[in-house]
Amino acid sequence: MKIIQSRGFTASRAWGALNIASMSGISVRLHWTDAPYEWHVNDGEEVFAVMDGQVRMDFRENGEVRSVLLSSGDIFFATVGTEHVAHPVGEARVLVIEKEGSV
Repeated sequence: MKIIQSRGFTASRAWGALNIASMSGISVRLHWTDAPYEWHVNDGEEVFAVMDGQVRMDFRENGEVRSVLLSSGDIFFATVGTEHVAHPVGEARVLVIEKEGSV
């Protein structure tokens, strides 16, 4: 059993992670960040849940860049092939559930 107080989690670098669980090829990790990630496409589906702070998620849909502002409690689901990039607004803590070893 684990209890994680996500609001208190920090890392030494942007997108540093706390590995929470590995379940049948799926990883669950808590990330802390204060800087954007990079445009990428995951190897599979991804659930991206903002635990604390805000994140502007940019994604490409039909060749067009779109954006959504995610706040605490909001979830972004990236289907296979969704190109996206996360831009935190200040500090943010994000729970990411994805295929192990994904980008």
